[in-house]
Amino acid sequence: MFTGLVETVGRVESVTPGDASIEFEVAVPELADALSSGDSIAVDGVCQTVTAVDGPRFRFVSVPATLARTTFGTYEVGREVNLERALAAGQPMGGHIVQGHVDDIASVLGVEPVEDGARLRIRLTPDVARVTVPRGSLAVDGVSLTVAELTGEVAEIAIIPYTLSHTTFGRLRAGATVNVEADLIGKYVEKLVRPHLADSPE
Repeated sequence: MFTGLVETVGRVESVTPGDASIEFEVAVPELADALSSGDSIAVDGVCQTVTAVDGPRFRFVSVPATLARTTFGTYEVGREVNLERALAAGQPMGGHIVQGHVDDIASVLGVEPVEDGARLRIRLTPDVARVTVPRGSLAVDGVSLTVAELTGEVAEIAIIPYTLSHTTFGRLRAGATVNVEADLIGKYVEKLVRPHLADSPE
């Protein structure tokens, strides 16, 4: 489990396609001494398993199911990624519950500078929008965020200066795509009430 509080930003050093999967190598000097093979790590919000550690770099393999649901298939050498290690028992939980199980890909509609921060507008898929609420939580590329406004499938999010400077958000532009994970509680509630809705096909 994760909290959506990004620890550091890494850099993709190699991308090696397999028959159906892709192996990535990421350089992250800040966490080099803290990672071991078998560890879980959120890479742009996607829970992955560290398969090897080589000095300041670690490797992981993304399988077809992950590639189909995330932005990983577009990653190239040089891309920066948000990184967060799995939460340990007893650690403060300053963000929100993030599983690292990305629900879908969202499109960035715009990034408007606001003082030292920014206002991010993204278009969610219908499934994610349905369980998202204003002032609720949303993980975007692994970053725990609060939805300021929600109009249909368009979410507006205020990005504070600290987040802009400590994540990959500083490079976001209109037309980019991001990984999104909806709030876990919202997904459970939607699952439980759907059979009782008048328009439910179940």
